[in-house]
Amino acid sequence: QDQLTSGLFWSAMCVAGFFGFSIGIVTVLQIKATSPLSHNISGTAKAAIQSLMAFYLWGNQPTVLGVLGIFTVLGGSLLYTFIKMNENANAAPPPPPPPQQEMSSKV
Repeated sequence: QDQLTSGLFWSAMCVAGFFGFSIGIVTVLQIKATSPLSHNISGTAKAAIQSLMAFYLWGNQPTVLGVLGIFTVLGGSLLYTFIKMNENANAAPPPPPPPQQEMSSKV
């Protein structure tokens, strides 16, 4: 009950709310710039990185299957990134032709 009147509690809630709202904005911008699939894959890769960090920060015990799954996710995300980069490079429009100089017709 005392926490609800604590300034520290409400400050932390406001900061968390700000970051939560910001993540929503970034999600919309990312989907607009890429695709929902790319957003989903980047979110899955982020979760895999967070799991790796948990091993170090919190001392979670890694299992062989868990680590194999994490590296499978990261490898698949990396492969998807390279494929999309190649697709985008091949689909890039050709550069515009250089401007032509007008021939003057002096007689």
